[in-house]
Amino acid sequence: MSFKRRHWSAAAAVILLASPVAHAQRSAPEDYPNRPIRMLIPYTPGGPTDFVGRLLAQRLQEVFGQQFVIDNRAGGSGAIATEIVARANPDGYTMLLGTPGQLVTLPLLMKKLPYDPFADFAPITRLIESPQVLFAHPKLPANTVGELVAYAKQRPGVINYASVATGGTGHLGMELLKQRTGIDMLHVPYKGGAPALVDLISGQVHLLFVSLPSVQPHVKAGRVKILATGARKRTAAIPDVPAINETIPGYDLLTWYAMYYPKRVPTQIVTRMQAELAKVLGTAEIARSFETIGVEPAPSTSAELEAYMRSEMDRWRKVIAQAGIRLE
Repeated sequence: MSFKRRHWSAAAAVILLASPVAHAQRSAPEDYPNRPIRMLIPYTPGGPTDFVGRLLAQRLQEVFGQQFVIDNRAGGSGAIATEIVARANPDGYTMLLGTPGQLVTLPLLMKKLPYDPFADFAPITRLIESPQVLFAHPKLPANTVGELVAYAKQRPGVINYASVATGGTGHLGMELLKQRTGIDMLHVPYKGGAPALVDLISGQVHLLFVSLPSVQPHVKAGRVKILATGARKRTAAIPDVPAINETIPGYDLLTWYAMYYPKRVPTQIVTRMQAELAKVLGTAEIARSFETIGVEPAPSTSAELEAYMRSEMDRWRKVIAQAGIRLE
């Protein structure tokens, strides 16, 4: 072997040996974070998910001393942003603020997704819970869930309901209501909450399941009315409104947000982020800020989040199968 070849062979060996060490130093959990962290949100700016993400990013910047960069990637029912995180380097510098739409229901509704909710993600913590509220057009002759069920049973297929997306939380919640009570109602899918709400106000549709803040001004103006909240207990923002659970025991409908890393992020990083988020979510200031958009802090451990996701998948799998819902 010539001197030149021996020289390059030795240099290559040094590089190969040094590279993992250098990478380990850059990614060492005890040094985390030492550069900005990217937080992907699978929705456009301005909505409740974006509000929660930006508020938490601000608080996490104060805790870690590093910038948390919000990256809104809407599209594909949230699958675009979710896949980006699934394929990201598992070094803790890419996070997903996910919802059940991407991590629970979409995997049940589509045969092929570019990610697996359990194999590709390291759950960190649940962040918030947002009760879904059942709204009705004022002229619908039912003011409670009990009255709605009785009215619908006498008129099968006459009542219709809107959803902001096929397979979304509101759609599944109404299908669950139908299956639990044996009533028959017509589904009218929309692409977004705004057009669905317009048609509810005009009386083109009779019912809509959606979160409270976007509709509450119309309730005060008498353009729509509230029948019940979908959460197991009454919602603090509307304490006089009964929960559906009071009429149909065990009924539960809410949406939630949670934080995830790509799979194989070092356990120490996951544990630290979970602990810091729990502290942030436990502050009175955050609770007050969340209350303005009708959501409540709901922190969990990583293990609790994964177990909750699995139980939710089991629950909605049965509803989806019975209703025959499928996305292409």
